[in-house]
Amino acid sequence: MKVFRGLAAVPENFGPSAVTIGKFDGVHTGHRAVIGMLTSVADAEGLQSAVVTFDRNPLRLLAPDKCPSDLVGLEQKLELLAGTGVQASLVLAFDRAFSSQTPEQFVRRILVDALHAKVVLIGSDFRFGSRGAGNIDTLTALGAELGFRVQLIDDVRPEDGRRVSSTWIRQLLAEGDVAHAARLLGHIPAVHGVVVHGAKRGRELGFPTANLSPESEGLIPADGVYAGWLTDAGERYPAAISVGNNPTFEGVPQRQVEAYVLDRDLDLYGHRVSISFVERIRGMVAFSGIDPLIAQIADDVDRARRILA
Repeated sequence: MKVFRGLAAVPENFGPSAVTIGKFDGVHTGHRAVIGMLTSVADAEGLQSAVVTFDRNPLRLLAPDKCPSDLVGLEQKLELLAGTGVQASLVLAFDRAFSSQTPEQFVRRILVDALHAKVVLIGSDFRFGSRGAGNIDTLTALGAELGFRVQLIDDVRPEDGRRVSSTWIRQLLAEGDVAHAARLLGHIPAVHGVVVHGAKRGRELGFPTANLSPESEGLIPADGVYAGWLTDAGERYPAAISVGNNPTFEGVPQRQVEAYVLDRDLDLYGHRVSISFVERIRGMVAFSGIDPLIAQIADDVDRARRILA
């Protein structure tokens, strides 16, 4: 997949194209259905398939108090989009200048002048331009004038008619239900970050862990212990993962993500890794001493091994 970071990065000869537009936070099954339709249309009509997305959630600029946490960071999002088969992603900086464009400016600059769009696929709630002034009717009228057609896409509703959404997935992660979140995402929820030095308590207890930097990408699920995977440089290792501030010990200042790689002692300091969450084993609790904590960790590791087998 080609990644264009800004309009100036799009080659003049790009297109003609089929395009869809959105935040694509999480690149969940709803997004994947849209992109699947996009690539089918592009293949059938001899067009290049392109996704237009943003470097941040627009609410971060427009209404920061209402902006939710991102399910994935930008680089995670681009990795996930690359796995959908789309040919190009255009990442636009959602700043004040961008947000002040009229609907017609948005369409002419991005869809027509840059991407040479012939088909634009959108959902019924799509809004664009300053203060969300443009809607599907606006886009359809501009398409008729400027040479592209608009194709409306139905929502994906896999469970009792409920629409798949990033909001629903956030709720599941906040409850620790990573297995259900994975079904809606179409992939295992994960965080990416650099392994940093911790307090080394895990090593002292016989279970050395890889501790992620607090500046990791991706939404961390609820506190607790999980079975999952640690991926480093393309190699995937089974792991028991702890999320929380470890209430058995005093002085742990913030939530931590720590992964104990099963049956391997790896030197991962400074490595950028991915930690993915397959199933929650238990919640986070405080123990009365070291011995019961060690016994519980041993049981967690056994359960993680059985789950991942």
